Amino acid sequence: MPLELGIFLGAKRFGDEDQRQKRCLVLDVERFRYQKFISDLAGVDIHGHAADPRRVIEVIRNWLTNVSRRKLPAAALLSKLHAAFLPDKDKIANELGFAPTEIPYVDFERIVTEWLLKAPPA
Repeated sequence: MPLELGIFLGAKRFGDEDQRQKRCLVLDVERFRYQKFISDLAGVDIHGHAADPRRVIEVIRNWLTNVSRRKLPAAALLSKLHAAFLPDKDKIANELGFAPTEIPYVDFERIVTEWLLKAPPA
């Protein structure tokens, strides 16, 4: 989403005080792949994840902990919960009449929240 990222970074740099306070995390499969097609991201720390869900979880968890200063579970625990959720996701989606790859975001958020509330302790 280079266009959306560009709009966000432009608003952050040239916007009002509220816009300048915004933070973002930029992920890509390879850390410096963007240099092949986007040249104006100098100074933006791109985090590579090698298409590994555990790495994505770790990077996002660590970024959220740093930005929000909240106490979050360790990435290993979150990865374990994610792996346990995946087999149930398709079943839950089908029960609700959604194709597993076409669940609207709000519905997906509710599915995950309800699953977590019922999940056994890790």
